[in-house]
Amino acid sequence: MQSYWTMTDHAVAVRLGRLCTLLVALSLVTACGGKPDVKPVVSAPDPRPKAIIKTKFGEIHFKFYPDVAPKHVENFIALAKSGFYNGTIFHRVIPGFMIQGGDPNTKNSLRKETYGAGGPKDEKGNPIYLKAEFSEVQHKRGIVSMARATEPDTAGSQFFIVVETSPFLDRKYTAFGEVIKGLGVADKIVSLPRNDHDLPNERIEMTVTIIE
Repeated sequence: MQSYWTMTDHAVAVRLGRLCTLLVALSLVTACGGKPDVKPVVSAPDPRPKAIIKTKFGEIHFKFYPDVAPKHVENFIALAKSGFYNGTIFHRVIPGFMIQGGDPNTKNSLRKETYGAGGPKDEKGNPIYLKAEFSEVQHKRGIVSMARATEPDTAGSQFFIVVETSPFLDRKYTAFGEVIKGLGVADKIVSLPRNDHDLPNERIEMTVTIIE
């Protein structure tokens, strides 16, 4: 039969072992800066489609605003997927303001007098226009918005990227996206030498890809 003292010694030993284990764990925590090992929270990727504009100066990535301009977003994506924008150029650049592109007429380098007047057409050759989707989105640096004629509902395919905040455009032009990467590329393009019509002296062709 075991004695009382033997039972007590055993219990003490067990407790001491547990205490040592706890002290070792605490020392490891302290050595790592006094904080437990916490796994970082990884944000889920944005499921919304994005566009990539490729130029010889690099790529411009932008996200869409389908909540505020659904028809313009749908139109841009459809045109891009069809290859409509490939081979068009940034035909209008104004330092301190924006760069503009997306006119199918600019695919022809010999018809510069038509630049800025083109857009998508239906099967009969009639222009396709979008109804304006003005919103409270401010035209800050990096916003992607639609160019149009004098009347509000005349946007087609031409778009512009704001390089300097331009509040005078707010609620007058449809903002449908925002650059998330490569805004420096737009800065390079807007700084190019240009003629009296703000057309860059060199062709800045683009290809547009949709990432879904």
